[in-house]
Amino acid sequence: MVRLADLPEAERDHHLERLKLLPDFPGSALKAGPPLELRRVAIVTTAGLHVRDDNPYEGSAAGMDYRVIPGDVDSGDLVMTHVSVNFDRSGFQSDLNVVFPLDRLKELAADKIIGSVAKFHYAFMGATWPITKFEAKARELASMLKEDHVDAVLLSPV
Repeated sequence: MVRLADLPEAERDHHLERLKLLPDFPGSALKAGPPLELRRVAIVTTAGLHVRDDNPYEGSAAGMDYRVIPGDVDSGDLVMTHVSVNFDRSGFQSDLNVVFPLDRLKELAADKIIGSVAKFHYAFMGATWPITKFEAKARELASMLKEDHVDAVLLSPV
C-alpha cells in the first residue's frame, strides 16, 4: 500500500481534497454484547475477494456490490479481483490470512477465545469512493449477519 507522503505532491493534494467531500454520518451509541468467548464472528473485507466460480468485480458498480464467502471455503478457491494501481497483492498471494483471516478465526474458536465462526463472510471491492448509496447494501448485509446470529464483525479494510 502506498503512503500518502510517498505520492507526488499533485496526487497527494488531490486525495486530501477528496477527504473534504466525505459525507458526515451521525454516530450512534455502542451496544454491549456477550463476552468474547460467546461471540459469533464474521469477516467483512474490502479485499475484492470472491470464490473462484463466482463473478469477478467489474466497473464502477463494484464498490456497492459484495460477494458471499462460505465459512468452509478452501483458501485455494478464493481469488482476488481487486483493482487499484497502488495495490500490492503480494501479502494475499503468500498468506490469505493477511486480508481474510479465516484460519485465524477458526483457531480462536478452537481455543475457545471466541464462541464460533460465522457460516458466511462478505467481501467488497476496495478502492471505491465512499458514497451514501452504501447504506442500502449495509442494511442488507446487517440483515444477513443477524440471520447467521453474528454478534461481532472483524473488519479487514484493504
